[in-house]
Amino acid sequence: MNLNEEIEKISNELGGKTTEKNGVISVEATIAERKAFLSKKKLTYIFKVRVDESAKKIKFTEMLKEAGSGLSSGMSFGDDMSPGFGFKKEVYNTTSGTRQGSIEEDSKLFGKDYKYNFDYAKIREKVEKLAKDAGYTFEYQILPIGF
Repeated sequence: MNLNEEIEKISNELGGKTTEKNGVISVEATIAERKAFLSKKKLTYIFKVRVDESAKKIKFTEMLKEAGSGLSSGMSFGDDMSPGFGFKKEVYNTTSGTRQGSIEEDSKLFGKDYKYNFDYAKIREKVEKLAKDAGYTFEYQILPIGF
């Protein structure tokens, strides 16, 4: 089993882009994107994997990156016209050391409803299963310092 190819398969399932630099495999996938007149928002899920062949260990870290540009306001001009307002909910539990949960958003931009729901724990579980199936230990790191 080639671990890099298996991680590439997980990336493809996400619709992500895979890069490798200095032994670290990075996967970036756009979870949600909104474009409207003079406004753009994008939510990206990123995970990084380092395979340590000598220790038979896979180190894993992940993050959500939100970027936006343009004009937007939380003000509402009646029921039909809302330039941009939303509610985002992130649910997670870190008692076990890893982050479990999902992120979802219900929002309204220029009278149009946008919704998404993404469970990032499922991706981590796939990488952890891949590691264990290949005989490696899985190590989750909250921060990529020393990654």
